[in-house]
Amino acid sequence: MKQIDLGLNLTTKRTRKREFLDEMNRVVPWAELVALISPFAPEGRRGRPPFAVATMLRIHFMQQWFGLSDPAMEEALHDVPLYREFTGLDNWTTRLPDESTILRFRHLLEKHKLADQMLVVINDMLATKGLMLRAGTVVDATLIAAPSSTKNASGTRDPEMHQTKKGNQWYFGMKAHIGADAESGLVHTVRGTAANVNDVVEANALLHGDETDAFGDAGYQGAHKRADAQPGVGWHVAMRPGKRAALDKSSPIGAMIDEVERIKASIRAKVEHPFRVIKRQFGFVKVRYRGLKKNTAQLTTLFALSNLWMARGKLMEAGA
Repeated sequence: MKQIDLGLNLTTKRTRKREFLDEMNRVVPWAELVALISPFAPEGRRGRPPFAVATMLRIHFMQQWFGLSDPAMEEALHDVPLYREFTGLDNWTTRLPDESTILRFRHLLEKHKLADQMLVVINDMLATKGLMLRAGTVVDATLIAAPSSTKNASGTRDPEMHQTKKGNQWYFGMKAHIGADAESGLVHTVRGTAANVNDVVEANALLHGDETDAFGDAGYQGAHKRADAQPGVGWHVAMRPGKRAALDKSSPIGAMIDEVERIKASIRAKVEHPFRVIKRQFGFVKVRYRGLKKNTAQLTTLFALSNLWMARGKLMEAGA
């Protein structure tokens, strides 16, 4: 990334944010993603010349990494020199994108369903480096909260979001379903539904088709019996907690069954890592938009970036 030295930088400290952006700058396949988006980008024959696709893509990714809305991203570009440096807009004579420009780029990605294709491009790159084995899939889902207040312009809650009960607590929002590689924990499939959709309904849609084994928690009981079940896939679903608690672990059979459940749980644990990254590392804990389509597109982008974040160490080693 270019840097302009005006003689005003009096510190040599490399902040965590700068380290993060430097690492992501090295592992994101920018050229492939720009080539994917460029055919759909405006040509700019009228009006002001459009910003480069590479610049807008970097801005879009920073929105996901730092949880910024379109207006907040515009202000951050004016306020934070590091952001301008990362996007290549650190020349003081260069105009900066406004929130409408940032919004139009996001709508461009949504219109042509490019978030799904970006996930494919990133995963193909990871697969060529041997980081996705595709022999097994772990499936899971997590709840994403949505605003339940009706104090908005329409006076209603988002009609595509629903409430559901988990344990003794009610939640309102959507559910993110993912299928992840059983070896690496990298996500290959993302589905977004209302919060009240049962996990097992999406189970077989989360498989990529090349795996021989699939793993899920007790919520996926009966996945192999559903009409959309894929032949040749062996489902390894957790035992109901009550049944496992009732096992006689002092008997050889009970001890063996409990050990099998422990092994299955250790495999399923990998699917929790992408959820932790998008919620803790990227700060995505509540939907930003109305409607499942827009929020699912953002989730797909977040999981694609989480794959790069989780694999960054090996990717940087390979690059070096």
